Amino acid sequence: MGKFAEKLASATPARQRAMLGNIHTLVESNQLEKYYKLLTNFDFLAAKVQHPEFTMQSVIEDYDLIDVPEISTHPKYDEKKVKTLKLIQGALRLSSHILAYKGEQIASQLWGRMQHFREPEIQKLLSQAKSSKQNVWLHPLKSSLTTPGGPLIRILEGHSDMVRTLAVTPDGKLVISGSSDKTIKVWSLETGAEIHTLTGHNNWVRTLAVTPDGKLVISGSSDKTIKVWSIETGVEICALNGHSNSVNAVAITPDGKLVISGSSDKTIKVWSIETGAEICTFKGHSEVRALAVTPDGKQLISASMNETIKVWSIETGAEIFTLKGHRDWVNAVAVTPDGKEVISGSGDKTVKVWSIETGAEIHTLKGHSHIVRAVAVTPDGKQLVSASDDNTIKVWNMETRTEILTLIGHNEGIIAMAVTLDGKQVVSASMNETIKVWSIETGTEIHTLKGHRDYVDDVAVTPDGKQVVSASSNNTIKVW
Repeated sequence: MGKFAEKLASATPARQRAMLGNIHTLVESNQLEKYYKLLTNFDFLAAKVQHPEFTMQSVIEDYDLIDVPEISTHPKYDEKKVKTLKLIQGALRLSSHILAYKGEQIASQLWGRMQHFREPEIQKLLSQAKSSKQNVWLHPLKSSLTTPGGPLIRILEGHSDMVRTLAVTPDGKLVISGSSDKTIKVWSLETGAEIHTLTGHNNWVRTLAVTPDGKLVISGSSDKTIKVWSIETGVEICALNGHSNSVNAVAITPDGKLVISGSSDKTIKVWSIETGAEICTFKGHSEVRALAVTPDGKQLISASMNETIKVWSIETGAEIFTLKGHRDWVNAVAVTPDGKEVISGSGDKTVKVWSIETGAEIHTLKGHSHIVRAVAVTPDGKQLVSASDDNTIKVWNMETRTEILTLIGHNEGIIAMAVTLDGKQVVSASMNETIKVWSIETGTEIHTLKGHRDYVDDVAVTPDGKQVVSASSNNTIKVW
C-alpha cells in the first residue's frame, strides 16, 4: 500500500471524498507539480474509479483541468508531463466501458494498454499497479488492448447481439443504436454513458431515423412495426402497426411531421408522427429496400427488389413515375440537394441518374464490378459517391457524369458509407472489420480505423465532421 492509499484508508469518509474530489483546487492554486503527481498515482486512480460517489467520467475530466489557456503560461506548466497525462486519460477513456462496472480491473486495463510507453511516470504508474496485486496476478507481456494516442476515442458496449443501424442527433451530442437484440440504445458521445435502453420491439431493429429537431427517434423492425420514441425520456410515444412483414427502411419529412416506412410486404406507408395515424399506403413494388425524401418534402423515392425506383407524391399518395432500367435489385437511392435528380445503386453493378421532373434516365455510370450497396451526393451537389462489393468507392462528377476517382484499399466489400457535411471526406465501412476515411478531393486514404472484430454494419459522422461512429456485428459501437 502506497502513502496515498495509507492516508486515504485512515481518513474519514468526508475527508476521503475531499481527497479524491478536490483535485481542481490544485490547478486553481497553481500547484501543478502536485496535480501531475496525483494523476499519475495508481492508488489515487484506483480509489476514485472504485468509489461509489465518483463516476468514470469524473475521473476522465480530472485530466482536462490543465486545459486552461492561462495555465499554459505558468512556469510549472510542463508539456511533456501534460502529454503523459493525456495518454493516461486516453487509456482510461478506452477502458471506461469496463471500469464503470468493474473498477477493480483498473490495473489489468492499464497494463493491457500502456506498458509499451516509456515515459517514466507511466512506468511508475504500472509498477504501482503491479504492486497493488498481493495475490498471484496474470498480466500481459505486451500491450494486448487498443492503446491510447490513436484514433479510437471510446467503446460503447451494452448490446447483446449485432448492432445493425446508427443515427446521430442533429446537435452531435447523442448516438442512437439499433440491434438484433431487439433494443435501441441512446448514448452520450461526450461521456460514453448509456442514457436509455428502449425496449418494446420483439424482433431485430433494422433501421433508425431522428427527427430534424432531435427530439424523437423512429425505429423500424423485423417485428413489422415502427415505433416513435422520445429521445429525452426514452418513453415509447406510439407504435405504428399496419405492415405485414419486416420494416426495412424509414424516412422522415424535412418538417418532421411525417414518417414513411418501406417493408418486405411490398408496401410503403405514410404516418403522422403527431397522431400515429396511417395517412396512406403506396402499392406497386416488391420488397422495398430503400427510401429518400426530396428536400421540399413533397416527393418520396423508393427502391425495390423488382429492379425499379418509384417517385410518389407524398401529399396525394399518387405514383408519379416508375423508373425502369436496372437489371437487378435496387439497393440504395439518394436525391440531389436541389431535388431535381435521383441517384440509384443496384445489384446490376451500375449507378443511374434520373430526372425527378420527367422520370427520364439521364445517365448510367458504369465501372463497378459487383453490387453497388450505397450511394451519396455531396452537399454541394457536384459529386456522387458510390460504394460496392467490389471493395471500392468511386467518386463521379455530377455535371460531366464521369468517374473522377476510384478509392482502393479495402479488401472486402463495403457495406455502408457516409459523406461529411462539408463534402470533403467520405467514410466507408467494410466486411473486413475496418473503417476508412478518404479525401474526396484527392482520393487519398487519410485513416484506416481498426478495432472491430467482425463486419462493420453501419457508420455515421457527427455534424461537425470531427467524429466517426461505427457499429459492428461484434455487438459494439466505437467512437473515433
